[in-house]
Amino acid sequence: MTGLDAFALYTGLNGLLLIALSFNVVRHRQRSKVGIGIGTDADLERACRVQGNAVEYIPVALIILGGLALTNAPTLLIHGLGIALTLGRGLHAWGLSNSAGTSMGRVVGTLLSWISIVAGSGFLIWTAVS
Repeated sequence: MTGLDAFALYTGLNGLLLIALSFNVVRHRQRSKVGIGIGTDADLERACRVQGNAVEYIPVALIILGGLALTNAPTLLIHGLGIALTLGRGLHAWGLSNSAGTSMGRVVGTLLSWISIVAGSGFLIWTAVS
């Protein structure tokens, strides 16, 4: 598997995660009969934030993974960061879906996502200046 193949794999997996989170928002909207906004439904609000948080992090992380693939970074690095991102986003979504407060899923998920973004960014910067 090449770096581009690894990038394609994690792009696909995170795309499916975003669709699943979007479907959950639609499900809550239909149940609550709220077409726009959140009304007064706390569960809908949380579902929207779960999806919104994924939309805030996944695109930039995938741009970084794509940059790594295009600069011929080690495939193992792309896999490591892709796994961290995908697992992190899944854990964060699970943690926030179950509790609006602090949870292990949210903390570990955020940490894994940040590690993926920071490590990938650092590698890209190092590659560009060296």
